[in-house]
Amino acid sequence: MHVNQSKISDFELIQNAIQGQQYSFSEIVRRYQPLIATTAMGMLGDLDQAQEIGQQVFIRFYKSMNNFRNEAKLSTYLTRITINLCLNHLKRNQNFRNRKLDLVLATNSASSDNFDKDFEEKELINQALQYLSENQRIVIVLRMIQGYSTQETAELLGIPKGTVLSRLKRAMDNLKDILTKHY
Repeated sequence: MHVNQSKISDFELIQNAIQGQQYSFSEIVRRYQPLIATTAMGMLGDLDQAQEIGQQVFIRFYKSMNNFRNEAKLSTYLTRITINLCLNHLKRNQNFRNRKLDLVLATNSASSDNFDKDFEEKELINQALQYLSENQRIVIVLRMIQGYSTQETAELLGIPKGTVLSRLKRAMDNLKDILTKHY
């Protein structure tokens, strides 16, 4: 008999998964896959790469579940893994982002009304994010896309709150310039 997984705490799910209950790990993936996907997409701007990172996040977490000490929220822990994997990926693939944004901007300027406007705008913003420095991009993703507070963002990144605020201001100004110039 399966217990309603949605009422079990994250820590209990982890303990059950460690004991071999696969449906408990599946519930963790179900709960946090949207968070991981949105974070990775915001950081990378490419769906295939974001999906690959998402898989790596859950594989890495599965292998290290025994080390989770319940000192931080699971969402914070998984977001940190996602950010680290995305930053490593970006360092390996530096040239990709400029080519990708140029393609999206060219496609967008020639697009017809057949495209879903919301999807098009989200895609443009995701691609414009790729022009920002990693420090600015990560603050935008965490604060504006994921909805973490300034304090939570500071804790996730290990930087002072004031640094989060200044990076967010610069990032928003730069993002506005990029979108105004190309949209």
